[in-house]
Amino acid sequence: MAKLIRFDWAMKYILRNKANFDILEGFLAALLSDNDIKVLNLLESEGNQDNEDSKFNRVDIMIEDSQHRKIIVEIQNCRESDYLERLLYGASKVIVDNQRLGVNFKDITKVISISVLYFNLGIGDDYLYYGTTDFKGVNTGNTLIVRKRIEFINGKLENTIKLEEKKIFPEYYLIQVERYQNEVKEAIDEWIYMIKNNEVKEGSKSKNIDKAREKLAEINMLPEEKVRYEKYLINMVIERDVVNTAKEEGFDIGEKKGIEKGIEIERVKWILKDKERVKKLVQKGLSLEEAAEIMELSLKDITENQ
Repeated sequence: MAKLIRFDWAMKYILRNKANFDILEGFLAALLSDNDIKVLNLLESEGNQDNEDSKFNRVDIMIEDSQHRKIIVEIQNCRESDYLERLLYGASKVIVDNQRLGVNFKDITKVISISVLYFNLGIGDDYLYYGTTDFKGVNTGNTLIVRKRIEFINGKLENTIKLEEKKIFPEYYLIQVERYQNEVKEAIDEWIYMIKNNEVKEGSKSKNIDKAREKLAEINMLPEEKVRYEKYLINMVIERDVVNTAKEEGFDIGEKKGIEKGIEIERVKWILKDKERVKKLVQKGLSLEEAAEIMELSLKDITENQ
């Protein structure tokens, strides 16, 4: 069975390409139970700028659903520290970013925030959570329903008006990857299985998951891409080790400077191996500067301790 690239890496470097929007469409179709989801474009927000920070990946897209509603979808993945605060900030910021870009929010139905979590958040017994904002009567407990007027042309080509519930508050989906037990019951489970195991489960039939199997295969990576990807995986392992060590020693894992310092210390151990990889890349025809960039090393790192 073909091994696939990690989903968080794919978010950063592959799924932003328009040619790969079909993978996002398949994932969203399964999650939102709408097979007519269409990705219209990648939004030019700050969240979509290329960022080498492995701790936070975010992609903002505009989609259209089967009811021809335009919806902003934010898919993100980041580390444990202050996650709910980051979640609230991210959904709010995507609204502000796109107002600045001139997006008319009368044309936007809502914002949907999807979080792919590679750690256990809070206490719970599920791997897929949904949340939004509702107003409940303090005395009755009933939900307040606000409707809007919708004008459309019916089958008799007559102008018609209908009232539809107005749901404008952000919706949140949390996918807790580590809590998923590899049991497939729904279409979205096929995608979560893929995200957790880096492979498509045999017999999977959800929309476009075959495209994910084809386009996200590790074997299709160029040599320089594979080196960069392996470096990313190493950094992920180092970061997790540092965080776990901090937990064991009672340090505050949310202290950014402490964690980053620990990660930097651990990275030094890999410099000698990285130098060997740089030499191999140079032997394959890359310049020293190109090889250093792929390995995320400075020329000083390479030339020191020769």
